[in-house]
Amino acid sequence: MSKIFTPTNQIRLTNVAVVRMKKTGKRFEIACYRNKVISWRNNLEKDIDEVLQTHTVFSNVSKGQVAKKEDLIAAFGNDNQTEICKEILSKGELQVSDKERHSALDSSFKDIATIITDKCVNPDTKRPYPVSMIEKAMKDVHFSVNPNHNSKQQALELIPKLKEVLPLERSRMRVRVIIHSKNAKKLREKMGPLMSEVENEGWEGGSLNLTCLIDPGQYREIDKLVRSEAKSAGTVELLDLKEVTEGDKKLD
Repeated sequence: MSKIFTPTNQIRLTNVAVVRMKKTGKRFEIACYRNKVISWRNNLEKDIDEVLQTHTVFSNVSKGQVAKKEDLIAAFGNDNQTEICKEILSKGELQVSDKERHSALDSSFKDIATIITDKCVNPDTKRPYPVSMIEKAMKDVHFSVNPNHNSKQQALELIPKLKEVLPLERSRMRVRVIIHSKNAKKLREKMGPLMSEVENEGWEGGSLNLTCLIDPGQYREIDKLVRSEAKSAGTVELLDLKEVTEGDKKLD
């Protein structure tokens, strides 16, 4: 639907994408710019004015029928058009043609496979799999794209399931931890369970200089631990975003 013509006393909406929500037995629709709905849901677009064609809630966008105030209050508890638009934008169903839907799902499927390729490696070779192999594994576990969730979220949730059909592990980060605090040994013990592998560990005068590999999800925990207990006497430095086997080029 490339153009929607409304009555002469209404706004003419063009290049429109409709997001629809049903609530309390009523239908509510908002008019958005194409390609912006997904950007908003993926947190790529922050400006609501770049997404909405008008801060108006309709009962039928194509006919230019504006939703009644009493219907909005009954369904949403208020008649704040912008806030209701945001709720419909986040939770409503994007109305697209079968061709558009198929194309969008294909694109998301490839995006998810690419994210997994970027974040994971074969545990035996420490090298990433080709995107085509990840896509095949996704099909083997009967993965279906959820158009209402962003690609990164779906990729992270899918990784454990892919391990059922493919040897796979998260590529690790290389970090250096330096602590010049009197409680360095105590901190070292607390960090132990958060580290996958210690590559180098040195002690001098009670100070710790440690290089290790960690799962990306542990970086924030280690940084928080050092900041809270070592204060300014401790630092966590990211050396590599991805683990690289000896002789390999840096992967990231």
